[in-house]
Amino acid sequence: MASTITDLKSGFRRGNLCIRLIYITVGCFLIGAVAEVCALLFNQSLQPLMRLLELPASPVQLLMQPWSVVTYLFMHGGVLHLLFNMMWLYWFGQLFLQCYSTLHLRGLYLLGGLGAALSYLLAYNLLPYFQPMVNGSYLIGASGAVLAVVVAVAYRMPDYRVQLLLLGTIRLRYLALITLALDLLFVTSSNGGGHIAHLGGAATGLLWAWALSKGTDLTRGINALLSGIESLCSPKPRKPKMKVSYGGKRTNDYDYNARKKAEDEAINQILDKLKKSGYESLSTEEKQRLFNASRR
Repeated sequence: MASTITDLKSGFRRGNLCIRLIYITVGCFLIGAVAEVCALLFNQSLQPLMRLLELPASPVQLLMQPWSVVTYLFMHGGVLHLLFNMMWLYWFGQLFLQCYSTLHLRGLYLLGGLGAALSYLLAYNLLPYFQPMVNGSYLIGASGAVLAVVVAVAYRMPDYRVQLLLLGTIRLRYLALITLALDLLFVTSSNGGGHIAHLGGAATGLLWAWALSKGTDLTRGINALLSGIESLCSPKPRKPKMKVSYGGKRTNDYDYNARKKAEDEAINQILDKLKKSGYESLSTEEKQRLFNASRR
């Protein structure tokens, strides 16, 4: 068991951001699943607690749990939901890192999640079809953020070919279009909110990639905020202790003045001897001291 934990820690440290996001998301799912099983053993339910981490369609409820615009990304409704999202994140996250930077992935993943959340909230509160469902509807899953990454890669590498199990080889542009078309067709299905979030995340990824090609990085603000939070949370290096000396400057001044006075007296004595007996009467040491004093 200890070696397994060590291997997991090592894999997390060595992995890129894509791998770390998968580790974190899977870890959150496992913690929630184990906690739910433990609660059921005592005939309890953690559903009210889980709801605090899911994104509510109701704006009033969202005001009471604003953190859910981020935490919902790490909540999933089952193993298959988690598996498909993490597989897409792994495949297209690796391609993304070949086109863009790690900071871009970090920023776009969060930006795509926010775009998906915004589209979900707008649809459920503005479209008459969804309004009767507002109070009991919640959004979970990283699909919107993942699709933002997929579309950004498809924008940058539209002719890149991927091998799919049933469809064979297909270019990225067509894969993205097929995925979005299916989401659009199933907007009124039982998981209509999820498909709307997919479309919102994809639109965010497309907008980001287009703006970046024009020289504008829409994730700059998000990355600056995340870097600031990271610097606050990271341990700060300990400063070396300063050695404090009380009265040190005054002591040094006294020593300097005493040495200067002694030197002046010695030079005065040499000058008196020079006056009385002449230069030849001076010793070699006295001549040197007099010479050094004349150069100051």
